[in-house]
Amino acid sequence: MSNPPRVRHISECFIKPEYASEESKQPFYLTPWDLIMLSAHYIQKGLFYNKPPASDDQDQAFVKTLLDRLKSSLALALVHFYPLSSRLVTQKNENPPSCLVFVDCNNSHGAKFIHAALDMEIADILSPIDVPSVVQLLFDHDRAINHDGHTMALLSIQMTELKDGIFIGCSINHLIADGTSYWHFFNSWSEIAGSYLI
Repeated sequence: MSNPPRVRHISECFIKPEYASEESKQPFYLTPWDLIMLSAHYIQKGLFYNKPPASDDQDQAFVKTLLDRLKSSLALALVHFYPLSSRLVTQKNENPPSCLVFVDCNNSHGAKFIHAALDMEIADILSPIDVPSVVQLLFDHDRAINHDGHTMALLSIQMTELKDGIFIGCSINHLIADGTSYWHFFNSWSEIAGSYLI
């Protein structure tokens, strides 16, 4: 029996907004409705892209250029989506006794960005009838719950190189984004990244 495929982490860093707006210097308070979601899981979605046919040297140059563009464009996108580069904080008050959970936009490492590799092809993942378990490894925050945003990044991007493609997996804390705002962020980031290609 062959060993199951494994994802190799090549590098990891944190990305902060390219610059801080005045609005981003203030705490982002959550409503009681938001707090109901503390025990829900992060939203996780991703997209596959084909690599251009190339030699090994050209492939390495393509990946390096892509990584640089993704990181630079993410820093620009986070200027507008700054809560995604933050952390959750719980403040306990004694008089009257209460707890306040908010998004601290100042004291955070930023959004997490991982470069990984998997020795599989896109078809190996998309062609089976059942979703292969390796898909869970394409996301950094698989099985994380929103409360984990106190110690984990609220946004984590994992770019995984496959033999013939790239998978960009995005995990966003569900307290900060719903499905609509998730795709608004992803499409905005994509548009900014695309402008680097011109």
